[in-house]
Amino acid sequence: MNDLLGLTALSLIALSAVWQIVYLLRQQQVADKVSPWLLLGGGVLLFTLTVLRSIAISFPAVTNTYEALVFFAAALCVVAFVLRMVAKNPVALRVSLFGATIIALAVAMISSSPLVPKDIQPPIPALQSIWLVMHVTLAFVGESFFAVAFIAALSYLFTKDQTKRVAIDRIVYTTTVIGYPIFTAGALVFGMIWANFAWGSYWSWDPKETWALITFLVYTAYLHTRIIMKIDGTVSAILAAVGFVFTVFTFAGVNFLLSGLHSYG
Repeated sequence: MNDLLGLTALSLIALSAVWQIVYLLRQQQVADKVSPWLLLGGGVLLFTLTVLRSIAISFPAVTNTYEALVFFAAALCVVAFVLRMVAKNPVALRVSLFGATIIALAVAMISSSPLVPKDIQPPIPALQSIWLVMHVTLAFVGESFFAVAFIAALSYLFTKDQTKRVAIDRIVYTTTVIGYPIFTAGALVFGMIWANFAWGSYWSWDPKETWALITFLVYTAYLHTRIIMKIDGTVSAILAAVGFVFTVFTFAGVNFLLSGLHSYG
């Protein structure tokens, strides 16, 4: 059942990406009404997979790499869908949503590959904490908004039309403003509470903690330059792009390149 759900979700996300490509290539100035629902379908199936694994282990299934990847892909699909549904200018948003779809597809493909163990087993005692669940889930929801901001930032940097740039810059700003407090609460606040619960210390300068802090500071710099210094445009786009690169490194790079207290996560 788990494999079937994962494969079906992957197929729906891939179909959504293909459907979006058709609209992008035709340069149609009309909103695509089909692909968001395909994306939502993929996200719902991935969340269903998470629920089934949670029932099997009697704990929220977000404590290992496979489960984290599944949750992140699901969250990204749902966030992209919601942004599309509430967008006042969905045409301006379509490149960002296409990029988010590709990221979700890549994450889902990695999770389904033989490289990621999929064994269903209860987490070790240090991971059996509601604070960890809040830490992981909120961090990934925030990062889902950052992913959309990342694609929009790249789009801004490669777009010359000033009118389009204004609309794209607004997308970068809006998604970052939404993602920032969610990420901060999950990655830092609940992360520190869980660290104290698991290791007896709120902060240990573990590599993942350090890079999460660096990521937070980059996005803080983005908001500071936008809100306080009133600087937008290229500087903001670069900061938003760099922030997401650091986000990816915090999750994946640290796991493979650096050792620390999070090595089992």
